[in-house]
Amino acid sequence: MSDSMNPSTGPAAPSAGLVTLYAVAAGAVVANLYYAQPLVGLIAPALHLPKPIASLLVTFTQLGYASGLLLLVPLGDLVENRALSTRLIGGSVVALALAATAWTWPIFLAAALLIGLCSSAVQILVPMIATLTPDATRGRVVGNVMGGLVFGILLARPVASLIAYAVGWRAVFGLSALGMAALFLVLRRKLPHVAPKARAGYFSLILSMFKLYATEPTLRRRAAYQCAAFGVFSLYWTAVPIYLTERFHYTQFGIAVFALVGAAGAISAPLAGRLADAGYGRVGSAVSLALVLASFGVSALGAALHSVVLLALAGVALDFGVQANNVLGQRAIYALAPELRARLNGAYMAAFFVGGATGSAVASALLIRGGWTLVALVGAAAPALALSYFILNEIRRRRAAFA
Repeated sequence: MSDSMNPSTGPAAPSAGLVTLYAVAAGAVVANLYYAQPLVGLIAPALHLPKPIASLLVTFTQLGYASGLLLLVPLGDLVENRALSTRLIGGSVVALALAATAWTWPIFLAAALLIGLCSSAVQILVPMIATLTPDATRGRVVGNVMGGLVFGILLARPVASLIAYAVGWRAVFGLSALGMAALFLVLRRKLPHVAPKARAGYFSLILSMFKLYATEPTLRRRAAYQCAAFGVFSLYWTAVPIYLTERFHYTQFGIAVFALVGAAGAISAPLAGRLADAGYGRVGSAVSLALVLASFGVSALGAALHSVVLLALAGVALDFGVQANNVLGQRAIYALAPELRARLNGAYMAAFFVGGATGSAVASALLIRGGWTLVALVGAAAPALALSYFILNEIRRRRAAFA
């Protein structure tokens, strides 16, 4: 596609077809981060990874993603966006093929790290469509693209489980490698050029991203809220497949059906975008964090009553709250400084994926030591702290307004 767009000229509204392409691409790329979550119980014994550290299969992917957000996504303010995003997607083809053919767990962990690193391409694509969109409709468009991303997150788990159930876990990564190769070719032809305005060097660009935490209180607050929310999201979705296998004797097919129920939470992304455009971002954030907190109470009740239905409802509520809070957070930080969008997005996303890596890392240990009760207690504590921080910030804001 020969069209070129420079942010300084002011964007015209992107077509519905282009928004759909971004949504599909975002969902397909981000799904790579989640394929391993329901497959821990299959991959770990196949590669002789000890059970207490089995959740590292998920953690390494998220650590790679956080590294990409910190080290590669800021390049979106320096390097032409289409070239950067498609090169990362091309790299994911190699990483996924390595995961599909890994014969020892250290090789798989290295592949997982690379999968996460290259999947940071999705956080080039999201600010890219935000740059292409007028202010008045940015929340709606970003919400629609985030809806595609969320479907990718939520459908990755059931799709991975179904494929593994039918033809084995290696096929999950092999098929995804083929899908990424096809996506690479499509995006190279269809995405517009987006030329960034920054002219700084790479290292000064990285340093400036860390300085944003000192200069942008909105970024600090939104990153803290989502770090807590996404941390317990990863905790739940890493722990629940193991719990269903051990306590309910679920097969990969059963886990797939369970995970598919959670995909209902994807509807929150476009709804949250519209709320933000209408000026209800703060109210939406409070409700989202409260929903995340409540979901772990429901899950604890489900475990106590041996109820899969309650565990599934908890998953839907959790997904709804986490994804809505994410869209509201991104809408808030994109409004801060258009010329810094890639760096703002990288700083924001890196913070909450550190939370995600932490949540997945402790999931196996919490289950072994305290069962689902301990998982639910830890899962409730983080959003409770985040909600308390939100309330404290609101009190300060209102006092300042009346001062």
